[in-house]
Amino acid sequence: MSLAAHLASGATTLARAWAVARIDGVTLGFTDHDRDLEFEGITFHAGTGLSARALEQVTGLAVDNSEAVGALSAAGLREDDIMAGRYDGAGLRIWQVNWAAPEQRALIFRGSLGEITRAGGAFKAELRGLSEGLNHQGGRVYHAACGAVLGDRACGFDLAQEGYFAQVPVQAVADGQRFTFAPIETVAPGWFAQGRLRVLSGAAAGLLGHIREDRAQAGARDIALWDGLRAPVAVGVLVRLEAGCDKQAATCRLKFDNLLNFQGFPHIPGEDWQSAYPRAGQPNDGGQRRR
Repeated sequence: MSLAAHLASGATTLARAWAVARIDGVTLGFTDHDRDLEFEGITFHAGTGLSARALEQVTGLAVDNSEAVGALSAAGLREDDIMAGRYDGAGLRIWQVNWAAPEQRALIFRGSLGEITRAGGAFKAELRGLSEGLNHQGGRVYHAACGAVLGDRACGFDLAQEGYFAQVPVQAVADGQRFTFAPIETVAPGWFAQGRLRVLSGAAAGLLGHIREDRAQAGARDIALWDGLRAPVAVGVLVRLEAGCDKQAATCRLKFDNLLNFQGFPHIPGEDWQSAYPRAGQPNDGGQRRR
């Protein structure tokens, strides 16, 4: 029997099930039924206190919106994970399911989690539909700097190459933003500036920070992030430092030997060209401005 036939029977055994897929690869399942459900390789845990308000789904390109509310618990969503940003932008699917026969189900929502607020041991999460992505600007921007992210498909550079990363234990940390390591002799100071710091172990494992400053001090290497990590990092935790790129053509050629994949336009005229005017004593032959 199909779900439609079950609904038409007049006596239903329905529940809702949620699957939350975090960007770090962890998938969690929840249900408002009083027993666990299992389908699509996911166990949907009962008793997590998760519920959703009525979904507002419209035709056209308007953004669907709703909210999920629930209690923070060890078996469900934990406050420290939410504060660490592990659920920011997480994928979300919601099914209506016959709990007596879980193969009878219908996907009623697909999207992502938006803003999450928490207070008094409970949380409230905004649900964003697939059309939310249409609010983001797309397309290629034409400017002198490279538009790729170091190591992505457009860049094509392999950051696993020797000399372009270092895995080192933390010796000291302040405010989740300034880190001290033992001296790194293999690369010069500044090598990791504008790169990335990935936490590999401990409570903050999986979190990523963008490096603002890389300096060598007496007997130490200091790394500062643009923004502090949103989870505690203990002394001794292992982190991975990745080389930085300022997105300039010279850096791409000299530091990474990757100029063929450079995604910028280094010879595009700048704003000064727009305001330029002829001057006596200067050649005005229409030739190239850069040599």
